[in-house]
Amino acid sequence: MALTSKDFKYVSYLWDDAKAASLQGDEVALLLYRSNLLGADLRLTNYGGGNTSCKTTEKDPLTGTDVRVMYIKGSGGDLGTLKRNGLAGLYLDRLHALKKIYRGLEHEDEMVALFNHCIYDLDSKAPSIDTPLHAFLPFNHVDHLHPDAAIAIAASKDGKQINEALFEGQIGWVDWQRPGFDLGLKLQACLEESPGIKGILLGGHGLFTWGDTAYESYVNTLEVIEKYSAYLHENFGKKKPVFGGVKMQSLAPEKRKEQAAALAPVLRGFCSSYTRMVGHFTDDERVLEFINSKEVARLAKMGTSCPDHFLRTKICPLVLDLSPDAALNDSQALKEKLQPAFDGYREYYRQYYEDHKHPNSPGMRDPNPVIILYPGVGMFAFAKNKQTARVAAEFYTNAINVMKGAEAVSEYVSLPLQEAFDIEYWLLEEAKLQRMPKPKPLSGKVALVTGSGGGIGKAVAEKLAGEGACVVVTDINDERLKETAEEFTKAFSRDGFITAHLDVTRGDTIESCLKEAILAFGGVDIIVNNAGLSISKTLENTTLKDWDLLQDVLVKGQFLVSRAAVTVIKKQGLDGDIVNIVSKNALVSGPNNVGYGAAKAAQLHMSRLMAAELGGDHIRVNVVNPDAVIQGSNIWAGGWAEGRAKAYGISVEELPAYYAKRTLLHETILPEDIANAVFVFTGGLLSKSTGNVLNVDGGVAAAFVR
Repeated sequence: MALTSKDFKYVSYLWDDAKAASLQGDEVALLLYRSNLLGADLRLTNYGGGNTSCKTTEKDPLTGTDVRVMYIKGSGGDLGTLKRNGLAGLYLDRLHALKKIYRGLEHEDEMVALFNHCIYDLDSKAPSIDTPLHAFLPFNHVDHLHPDAAIAIAASKDGKQINEALFEGQIGWVDWQRPGFDLGLKLQACLEESPGIKGILLGGHGLFTWGDTAYESYVNTLEVIEKYSAYLHENFGKKKPVFGGVKMQSLAPEKRKEQAAALAPVLRGFCSSYTRMVGHFTDDERVLEFINSKEVARLAKMGTSCPDHFLRTKICPLVLDLSPDAALNDSQALKEKLQPAFDGYREYYRQYYEDHKHPNSPGMRDPNPVIILYPGVGMFAFAKNKQTARVAAEFYTNAINVMKGAEAVSEYVSLPLQEAFDIEYWLLEEAKLQRMPKPKPLSGKVALVTGSGGGIGKAVAEKLAGEGACVVVTDINDERLKETAEEFTKAFSRDGFITAHLDVTRGDTIESCLKEAILAFGGVDIIVNNAGLSISKTLENTTLKDWDLLQDVLVKGQFLVSRAAVTVIKKQGLDGDIVNIVSKNALVSGPNNVGYGAAKAAQLHMSRLMAAELGGDHIRVNVVNPDAVIQGSNIWAGGWAEGRAKAYGISVEELPAYYAKRTLLHETILPEDIANAVFVFTGGLLSKSTGNVLNVDGGVAAAFVR
């Protein structure tokens, strides 16, 4: 196939000839290379969507004879990150042999289990439902993508005619049908009727393109999508205003974020009535164009067309009837105003389920909206974790692109509700959900840890992130934050954490930090007050500056952060946790410690007072008392080690052994030990416990609380 041009306007040509040349002779490696390039351009396909395959000749391990094998992206994989272990390898002749036993549309689901009898590569991922769609096309390389531009035509009232005219018959058309064995047969029949075509558009669904080599398939895919895209852009605003024209103007960018931060915790509370959800906010220009338009209500209510879209976004969003510049400071009044909208959405979803369910349908799932549109401000998405919420927002942006294109050239047509239901509650989809790993203990929760650029705070943040929480890593030291961010990026996904500058003595940075947390995750559930410092001096040598600094960081800092965070937690109407990292010194009197010990004692009693006050709001307040945590601690980088060594009449080098020996267990205390204690309080097993003190000091009898 001759490439007409490497200069594309609406898609990205990413093929590297040198890289591809190094893979020649390995068709599977070229399949992975092509797949990753296609998945890197969200204009071509969305996260987790689409499918690619290649057909090769292999030696049968049992007979030694040559056999044709198809490698295809396995179930649940993502093209952009696809690796060899994400593929399924199947005997091609066995897949074709399944045609002999296929019993028709009513028996579609039984065919999926039979794919396992066709497996060639024993390390295969579970074969995709799209397996026969690729197997029954004779080309060595096949791409099945969900580009917005193509789906816009596929979801148009006149889509079939537009597709025919645009490509002069070179792209076939197959009417909407749920993916499965029969759809594979229809693709085969379409090609047999028009053997010269270079692709097939599936009504309301997606695009199939192909080639005899990986490169030919890649180029063919780009050229077809480029042509769809160019056609749409030529027609935007040509026949009628985009989305019927502008109904309202967006707020200024900073004001949009202020409104979103004020509203998100309330929305999160509503959306978490079944399962605690994590949020995502975007004010992308494509979103704003849609939500500010005259047609937003009509089009949003129609729902999405592509199965990949509504499986992640629900069939339609909730559009808020709320002025962009509405006063949002009274959370109770706001909840009363929004309650009818959420009640109405839940009832709509319940009726949708009741009207379309089958005798064997799974039980109704969470009826809360996933996507919430706030005209003039932006779009919120809520899901079980940050990645799922972000991806849902991306998918609804794809749906917006589809509606924009379809309305520009024809009239947008959504999927019939029964078809949508049959996919959403498909028994195979339910089986996939049931196979998913059990959520981690802190999945769906958001934790903010002060002073977490290193030492105890960093260990706590790592522990909570590892247990499934979204974590806000904060510190006053931006260099430490940067280093920690690099480590967390390697250890956790990009959706698992954010970093934020935080000076706990300043209310403005606290408010800014919480705003970042809300915009990133929708709210906050766990506050760990860990930021601190220490000064070890005699009474006479303790200056007023020393005293004020300790009081500001330890006492006022804990007070200011807790006060601001409680406001957010109460807005959500969900339970929450505050864990204060105090010290053995809050309970034990020692020499040269008047400033630090007094501040720690104030922290401890403040924790008791907070627990007594906040219990009615289901906000638990507990304390972890460490002692002698030397590893990674900033405290020991200052003069604290020298001061304590002097107080005990030993050298600095002798301190670790001295601290360990004086404990009942003779143990050295590590940051990870404190992190485990924080998790004990927040992991769910102590959900009915508040006002407690947990000493993690190796056993210091003088520090026993009771």
